[in-house]
Amino acid sequence: MGSLWSELGPVADAVSDRPRVYADANVPAGVVAFMRDTLKWDVLSVMDHPDLRRARDSEHYRLARQLRRTLITLDRDYLDDRKFPPDQGAGVLVVASANERGLSALLARLNRQLFAADMLPLDGRKLHAHSDWGPE
Repeated sequence: MGSLWSELGPVADAVSDRPRVYADANVPAGVVAFMRDTLKWDVLSVMDHPDLRRARDSEHYRLARQLRRTLITLDRDYLDDRKFPPDQGAGVLVVASANERGLSALLARLNRQLFAADMLPLDGRKLHAHSDWGPE
């Protein structure tokens, strides 16, 4: 028998028809609200949980996997495959933009291109997405 979260992960996948993401502490509150309210994603934000706010990156990575959620962050440290092996994660989306408006627009675009067809599109992979990408 695994942990409570590992046992409930498949159940959560089965009952949720929305992308499930794990937003680490550096994702701005306005962007978290945009993901929840506009994109209708199921967002676990570490800022909503005082015991997670100061957790180490490795703990966020492990917990996102355990909860079967795509980790969304602005922290490029997660791109280091030696510290964060892709096959040991539920997918990492590292986003970059000059401001919250740009981040929201980027996430809306990724919602259409990645999350529309798959609730866990980056499982075992990483994507570094920039707001200055070319046209869709």
